[in-house]
Amino acid sequence: MTQAFETLISAAELRALVASGGAPLLLDCSFDLADPAAGERAWAAGHLPGALHAHLDRDLSGPKNGLNGRHPLPDRHAFAALAGAWGLTAGRQVVVYDGQGATYAARAWWLLRWLGHGAVAVLDGGTAAWLAAGGTLVSDRVAAAPQPPYTELPPAMPTIDADTLLAGLGRLFVLDARGGERFRGEVEPLDAVAGHIPGARQRFFKDNLQADGCFKPSAVLKSEFEALAAPTLHTVHQCGSGVTACHNLLAMAHAGLAGSALYPGSWSEWCSDAARPVARG
Repeated sequence: MTQAFETLISAAELRALVASGGAPLLLDCSFDLADPAAGERAWAAGHLPGALHAHLDRDLSGPKNGLNGRHPLPDRHAFAALAGAWGLTAGRQVVVYDGQGATYAARAWWLLRWLGHGAVAVLDGGTAAWLAAGGTLVSDRVAAAPQPPYTELPPAMPTIDADTLLAGLGRLFVLDARGGERFRGEVEPLDAVAGHIPGARQRFFKDNLQADGCFKPSAVLKSEFEALAAPTLHTVHQCGSGVTACHNLLAMAHAGLAGSALYPGSWSEWCSDAARPVARG
């Protein structure tokens, strides 16, 4: 029986899987918040053979209403239909990747786990690691093999809404994946209000990576998250819009610390209501 990859997969492991006829579903999630079309252009210029493109705004997020954050979760039924259109079937290995240190691939990983699909992994090191391992890129447009909407299973990834989080402040352990300057409220390039959720601790998502763009070893990640005293079942992950928080969720899962929750609306939703408290510093 073929091994299922559920957190990370190395470039060498992916090459071996493809060579064995494993036929994973490949999703290129490259994106740029400053230029939303850049990732799709990059995919068109060169992507892993057989990879489809998953667009953060169009595919990995739902409609915005001004109060639900910059990247709200998609409707589960709609996302199940999209997953089927990509060719996802029960048990099929999915590998997601990007060229930005898994910033956006981690979101796709989380969403597919949320849908109930277990065999989904992020390509460790992304496009650069694939090329370094001798892989090639192609520019041909891939034709998906559509399937019926994916059969939804109970969400494997818990979430929490703003009201529940507000009621739990002081009891829940909130971990913010944004950089220090944004967390402290010194700068805020994307949202209307600067600062953070009161009581939150900071764990910059890029701290999960080594200099080569690959994730740190699982033992190192485990040690670092445990040093934060993050109680797995009572930790809530958030960031600016619910995207890079998934990077911390992936890192914890890879370290054997699965079970914590995502606050999907994150800071962009939290700060849209002036009644919610804000901390700085």
